[in-house]
Amino acid sequence: MRHTPAILEDMRSVAPPRQARLDEPTRGRLAELTAELLASRPGSGAELHRYLSIARRTVPLPERAVSAELRGRTVAVTGGSGCVGTVLLRQIRRLCTARLVSADIAAPRRPVTGVEYVEVDVRSAEAVEGFFTRYQPDIVFHLAAQRDPGLAERFVGYTVDTNVVGTFQVARAAERAGVGRFVYASTGKALRLYSRCVYTESKRIGEWLVADVAGHGRMACAGVRFTHVVDNSIVLDRLRRWCDDGEPVRLHSPDTVFYVQSAIESAQLLLSTLLAGADHVFRLHAIRDLGWPVSLLDLAAGYVAAHPPVTPLYLAGHEPGYEETPYPGLYDPTLSGDVSPLLNAVEAHHAEEAACAAVDGVAVTACGAPDLLDRLPELRRWCQVGSDRQARRVLDEIGWDLLVLTMRSTSPAILDRVARLTSEHRPTMSDEHRRVDDVVRRYAGRVPAPARAGTAPAVL
Repeated sequence: MRHTPAILEDMRSVAPPRQARLDEPTRGRLAELTAELLASRPGSGAELHRYLSIARRTVPLPERAVSAELRGRTVAVTGGSGCVGTVLLRQIRRLCTARLVSADIAAPRRPVTGVEYVEVDVRSAEAVEGFFTRYQPDIVFHLAAQRDPGLAERFVGYTVDTNVVGTFQVARAAERAGVGRFVYASTGKALRLYSRCVYTESKRIGEWLVADVAGHGRMACAGVRFTHVVDNSIVLDRLRRWCDDGEPVRLHSPDTVFYVQSAIESAQLLLSTLLAGADHVFRLHAIRDLGWPVSLLDLAAGYVAAHPPVTPLYLAGHEPGYEETPYPGLYDPTLSGDVSPLLNAVEAHHAEEAACAAVDGVAVTACGAPDLLDRLPELRRWCQVGSDRQARRVLDEIGWDLLVLTMRSTSPAILDRVARLTSEHRPTMSDEHRRVDDVVRRYAGRVPAPARAGTAPAVL
């Protein structure tokens, strides 16, 4: 029996990456190689089982204390018709008696008993203001977002209008309405210092916008970072669709691994933020132990093996919206295992245990940047007129300025540590990562300098 690397090399030779469609002879040969690959990786079924079992995983939420924070309150959940929003509403209803209101652009597929469902498009300032005027919530969980990174690259304006402008409008309307606590659902992808991926940058800027509101001192704000949620998995949906249709399963890379959490963990993480200090400091929260990352190759192989006949695997390369290689200074290995992998090397040095065991929190001080806020009307205008190219340009400029401001306000000692971690990787960095590294080095008091070759692992 041949080993996996040789089989993968044949797959790449038969079907080079970045092809939109594969002809029948190529698909047939890939199916043969896929069958051989499945035989060489008998553990892939166990990886699929492990992945699916994560849906049952929980965190130790202090339910009595959380219940006391919620009881008798009016709680609004934007995006309450979605997977995590629905689980969150169920958890609150189980914990205590509270008035629950869901604000979502879509009707719920699985309505929660006792929840008031209201159609609200967060892109509409008028609709958002009307919602807060009518319901006057005490607590807001802002989950409404366009969450598909690939879709974000194809529908830039819609994504930016929802994730950036929508977040700004919801946070500011909540503040004006006298909301006591505001919780923002972000993504682990926002740990990147800078990215040209639309989804990643939209959520990273969203974090900054909420941190800016927190700095006003009138509304306690917190954020959470989710990683891949198995219950509403984009990957699993694609695997199911491709296998059902007999279409090739398109994989970014056989080396891709990614962290996973459950919808109930996500809801519990959101609720745990209610126990944080109610001050003007924006705190990000993330689950500390997410287990071993899941192998995309084994997950796909396990799924294909469990759903005969064999659907061919195709190493298609990374789609727009997904980074091929992360910036090598993203993590500090001295903190690996002790701090959530959804906090970057800059943030992790300030991590502290949150009120909920198994959750890390980190205080984030928003960089004072009125110029960035002044760009929002221009950003929204391009979104509304359908100019994705211009919306992408402004988003990228805001994201880059935010990187510079963040590095400027970060301790030079921490940045020097990051610069030392990246030194050996500079010759193999992408142009984008080298630009980021130059900014890190500038504010660490170093000058950009090439060094020895190296690589970084691909983690989504």
